[in-house]
Amino acid sequence: MLVDKKADLAGPGIGTYEEIERVLPDDYRSLLTPRETQRAVMAAKEFIEDGLCRELGLMMVTVPLIVEADSGVNDYLDRDGSRTPIQFHISNDRNLHPVEAQVVQAATKWKRLALQQFGMAPGEGLCTDMRAVRKDYFLDHDHSAYVDQWDWERTITVENRSLSFLTDVVQRIWKVIKGAERHVQHLFPKLRDPRYPDLPDELTFLHAEEILDMFPDLPRKQRETAILQRYPGVFIYGIGWTLADGYPHEMRAPDYDDWVTETTSAGGKPMHGLNGDILVWNPVTKRRHELSSMGIRVNAETLRQQLEITGQLDFLKYPYHRAIVSGDVPLSVGGGIGQSRTYMALLKKAHIGEVSVTVWPKILKEICARKNIFVLE
Repeated sequence: MLVDKKADLAGPGIGTYEEIERVLPDDYRSLLTPRETQRAVMAAKEFIEDGLCRELGLMMVTVPLIVEADSGVNDYLDRDGSRTPIQFHISNDRNLHPVEAQVVQAATKWKRLALQQFGMAPGEGLCTDMRAVRKDYFLDHDHSAYVDQWDWERTITVENRSLSFLTDVVQRIWKVIKGAERHVQHLFPKLRDPRYPDLPDELTFLHAEEILDMFPDLPRKQRETAILQRYPGVFIYGIGWTLADGYPHEMRAPDYDDWVTETTSAGGKPMHGLNGDILVWNPVTKRRHELSSMGIRVNAETLRQQLEITGQLDFLKYPYHRAIVSGDVPLSVGGGIGQSRTYMALLKKAHIGEVSVTVWPKILKEICARKNIFVLE
């Protein structure tokens, strides 16, 4: 079981298509046609962007698709370096002034710098319609190499660096997602189907340590599956800190979310971490379904702590990390909400390829065709 726990830490990247064949339902019929699906996607997108800006005090801004390789701004997603960005050489003027560039994997770090660039005061922030490429994902029913997210970031004060503040932010986001569900069901009443329950009205908030206490022998994904059968929508605090079994709930990069700050659970138990994930139960695939990862960001002190824990103090040479240490970027809270993942949940879809266009291996397309899943190409 310990081997299973260790293998389960880094998130997506390992799987088999035999397993995907078992996961995808045999009796699937999309509630919407492909054309209706696109109309519903666009309606949900507009509703959610407007709602996030209203609830969190954000404004929509442009976001980079590529960044300079030596800026330290790209997101490495986890701490073991297993998911690397696409890098390429821009020769420019016959290589006299070349640029080494990378395709972003997420806009996590860029957003925090952008708060300063746009002069965002505490309580103000930005939201992006972010597109990225993550080439090291295993391509299954809810992971693709193409990533679309509402990547958002908001300036905060020192006093806001607390679980209560984070919880309020999560509840505001959930209010928007539930509103979007009602909106698309009003536009497309056929989405109200008794086979597929709606998202819960409220999330259940639990710490990763509390979930481990409930299911001590299960690896992380199985723990999440078990807890979601009890509570169909959860926010899990404290992802990245090493738990009582010697493993983190999931590995997190050391330079964006704060997963070392000491906190206390509702029951008074010492905990760590000012971050977390929103997960829901997918009644179509009968699987765990992650919608969002977010957190209060590292400050100068916790950045150093986390880099030391992960053996990555050399990152302090990068402009992004130096800016945090010197206080040249504001304190912030932020996250990424998966757009296509959210559309899947709202529109009762079995496969992410039903709501977004990307590339898939031939074997997966054949599995989907056998199961009556219309994958966009």
